[in-house]
Amino acid sequence: MSEKSKQQDITRKRVVYHLPEEDSVTIRRGVEYSARDTGALTMDVYYPPDAKSGDRTPVVIFVSGYSDVGFQRMLGCKLKDMESYISWGRLTAASGLVAITYTNVEPEADVKALLEHISQNAESLGVDENRIGIWACSGNVPNALSLLMQRERHYLKCAVLPYAMMLDVDGHTRTEESAKMIGFVNPCAGKSVEDLPDKMPLFIVRAGQDQMPHLNETLDRFLAKAVECNLPITFINAPTAQHGFDVLDDDATTREVVRQILAFMQLHLLSYNGY
Repeated sequence: MSEKSKQQDITRKRVVYHLPEEDSVTIRRGVEYSARDTGALTMDVYYPPDAKSGDRTPVVIFVSGYSDVGFQRMLGCKLKDMESYISWGRLTAASGLVAITYTNVEPEADVKALLEHISQNAESLGVDENRIGIWACSGNVPNALSLLMQRERHYLKCAVLPYAMMLDVDGHTRTEESAKMIGFVNPCAGKSVEDLPDKMPLFIVRAGQDQMPHLNETLDRFLAKAVECNLPITFINAPTAQHGFDVLDDDATTREVVRQILAFMQLHLLSYNGY
């Protein structure tokens, strides 16, 4: 199989965990949230099976750190159209939350436009604009961390960060170098762990066999600093997991990690009245 075929094959792999309720999820596809000269930016909204008109359900946004222009050129589809993101959307909705995936051209600006659209149209979208969670993996994570650092975004209640390229700490530059090489945005450049809210619950999963150069190096430094700052972190180290384990490693460990991620989002968006 050619390298291009391998890359495109990953776009067709779904999360290895399944919930029966996924089949009853409702999806509104192609909802416009912003416009550019090149065309409309759209989102896909995944609703729980029992969603009713007038509901205001907490929402999880699957943050992108790559422009779809480059991402589509690299893998042949937009991020939101990867089967992994579709299945994560379904799993999240099956767990009682709304999930949103979206297209973008300028990752940093467009996710802010998305959040603004959600705030202004929460009632018609059927979402609770004051209870929003963030999910981001790999090179998408610096863009997500940047959102968490913006103190006015008090409605962001938790973040899930599996196999995450974290911000550079203590003068290291691995994330900056990777951003330039791979093409994700790095709005966290110059920021530190101390810039994160001290009560923001984070769920971090480390893949012990991650193949992405320097990723675990940035994650390990971040964890050490975060513990030093006493941040509320839920951490799993999956020693045999690889990058993208949620779709590539069909084993009991992966299924348990995904189950715990969904439970974490339910806890902090549906049940918990703290941060």
